[in-house]
Amino acid sequence: MTTESYFKGDVFHTPTDGKLEFLEDALIQVDSAGIITKVIKKTDKHYEKACQQADITLSLSTGQCFLPGFVDLHVHAPQWPQAGIALDEPLNVWLDECTFPLEAKYADTDFAQRVYEDLVTQLLSRGTTTVLYFATIHLEASLLLAKICVEKGQRGLVGKVVMDDPQANPDFYRDASTEAALQETEQFIQSVQKLAESALQGVYPVVTPRFVPSCTDEGLAGLGALAQKYDVHVQTHCSEGQWEHDFVQERFGKTDTEVLKDFGLLKEKAVMAHGNFIRPQDGALFIETGAAVAHCPISNAYFANGVIPIKQLKKQGVIIGLGTDISGGFSPSLYDNIKQAVMSSRMLEDGVDVTRAQHERGVADSRISVIDAFSLATKGGGDALQLPVGVIKEGYAFDVQVIDSRNQGNPLPDFGVFTTPEARLQKILYLATMQNIRQVWVQGKKVHDKQGE
Repeated sequence: MTTESYFKGDVFHTPTDGKLEFLEDALIQVDSAGIITKVIKKTDKHYEKACQQADITLSLSTGQCFLPGFVDLHVHAPQWPQAGIALDEPLNVWLDECTFPLEAKYADTDFAQRVYEDLVTQLLSRGTTTVLYFATIHLEASLLLAKICVEKGQRGLVGKVVMDDPQANPDFYRDASTEAALQETEQFIQSVQKLAESALQGVYPVVTPRFVPSCTDEGLAGLGALAQKYDVHVQTHCSEGQWEHDFVQERFGKTDTEVLKDFGLLKEKAVMAHGNFIRPQDGALFIETGAAVAHCPISNAYFANGVIPIKQLKKQGVIIGLGTDISGGFSPSLYDNIKQAVMSSRMLEDGVDVTRAQHERGVADSRISVIDAFSLATKGGGDALQLPVGVIKEGYAFDVQVIDSRNQGNPLPDFGVFTTPEARLQKILYLATMQNIRQVWVQGKKVHDKQGE
């Protein structure tokens, strides 16, 4: 016999890309597997009776609301200690002197345990319920990250990173060989799939070449074959900055997108981080294969050498979600990345070089709204991963943030002026802090609670 739970309160979500739907004081029915089985609107004729009959687990008060849990499509989990460090340095210095030595430390599983437990906890407390993680080249530590996601109740998609080219990676941090990299990747896939059998919220293995420049042709081909064999998710970097874009073009005479497709890595359930230099022809390949882009606006401001034309790619039909890119992006909060996504789009439209005439300074029709960016962080992420998350409706996982705009730690008053649903959500997205995130639920299970504070 199925046991339902009931949750009651205002709902903000975007079941259609970029289009806000507000449900006033909705009654949400959730089954024992954590799946939403019914959303009863206040305007439905059976609403009052349903509310009277329901044993309500959580009823929100005035000023509180439900938002979908955020989906972060790009996190380098081992880089959490590096967040905010060396961002003023060139990319090669940032990688060679900070990132690679740090990631090499994850051969020590005690160190990995400390960092990964803190990171998962921190992300949950910021409303992030589903995360696509890069781990490191270390099999044991990568499995540990997946186990910590299961234990803490976060939906984790975890990749053991492959860096098998001895000419392109530091001696102290690379795979022992291409054969070893592929063998350990297959072992990782099998182990995480076994772990998933007891994870209600789901945990998923991800085929993860770091990026084309760090891998041999044999390594890329082998990873594409494993992705096909096990039908698992794929992630890597794609045309992130000028150097990577040019390097791949010189090595193969093709774009990053074309090369990844050739190796079987551009496919459904594949998420390509950044994509700042993908052309319309590349976008067509994303659409053809069902692959998605992880837009990382804060990180892109530091290392991408340009602004990705999100609005144009969306118009073309490319699936796009949002990522923090810890630690190329300093903030673990998708709230911060939502804001930056809007600001970056405005800068792309208006241009940045004031010595040029206004009409030739920017790229017309590039700006996105904060509701568009909110949609990227929720529905867009779910679409990219092909998982039923990011929307609060029947058939989707009950992954939500409980937001309190009247919390005394950070009140968000409207003074009775801006009271429409869209204005309420805009204020939350621009001004909310961790103090306003009172609870977080994943798959019907409470995983973070500040409600009593």
